[in-house]
Amino acid sequence: MKTLYIIPARGGSKGIPGKNIKPFLGKPLICHAIDQARGAGADDADICVSTDSDEIRRVVEEHGLKVPFMRPDELATDTAGTYEVLLHALDFYEKRGKHYDRIVLLQPTSPLRRTEDIRNALALWNDDIDMVVSVCEAATNPYYNAYETDAEGNLHISKGDGRYTRRQDAPKVWEYNGAVYVMSAAALREMHYSKFPKRRPYVMPAERSVDLDTPADWLRAEQMALSNN
Repeated sequence: MKTLYIIPARGGSKGIPGKNIKPFLGKPLICHAIDQARGAGADDADICVSTDSDEIRRVVEEHGLKVPFMRPDELATDTAGTYEVLLHALDFYEKRGKHYDRIVLLQPTSPLRRTEDIRNALALWNDDIDMVVSVCEAATNPYYNAYETDAEGNLHISKGDGRYTRRQDAPKVWEYNGAVYVMSAAALREMHYSKFPKRRPYVMPAERSVDLDTPADWLRAEQMALSNN
C-alpha cells in the first residue's frame, strides 16, 4: 500500500500573515505537519510539501525535507482549491513512475493533531471506502440548538420535530476539523472528495481540533498546547 502525504502550503495568507512559517511553540508551523507525517511512518520521499513560496521552500528544506516542485501560478491564487492541488501532486509523481494507492492530506493549520491521529485514521481506511476524515462533535446540533427561519421570519428547529429537550438525547452530529484526510487516489481521480459516497469518521476531541484561521485561533491553540503538556 503506497501512501503519499501531501502538505499544502500557499505563501499568501490574509487571516494570519505568513502563518505557514510563523513559529508555533518555537517551531515553524509547517514543520509540525512534517514531523507528524514522519512520526506516522512516512519516508521523506513520500512527503510532498506543495507550495508556491520560495520562503516556505527554504524553511522546509532547512528542516531536512526536499520540496519536489514549486506549485504553478494557477494553483497559487486565493481561488485555487485543495482538490486541484492534490491532483497536481499525484500527476507530478505518476509522470515520474511513482504510483500511490492513497493520499494523506495534512493541513499545516492543525498543529494540535498528533501522530497517533494519523496512524489511527490510516488504520480505519480500507479499499472499500473512499475517505477517512477526522471530525469532532459539532458545536451546534440541528436537532437541538440550530435554527432556521420560515417564510414569516419565525425560528424553527433545523432538523426533526423539536422533540429533543436535552442535547445528550439528540443524535450526534459531526463536523470536519481539518486535521487528517485519508483518501483513495483512484476515487480522487473520479470526483471531488466532497462528493465521496463512502466517508468514514475518525473522531478527535475538541481540544485537538483547532484549525488556525485567525490570530485568536493561534493564541487559543498555543494555550491549549501548553495546558496539555
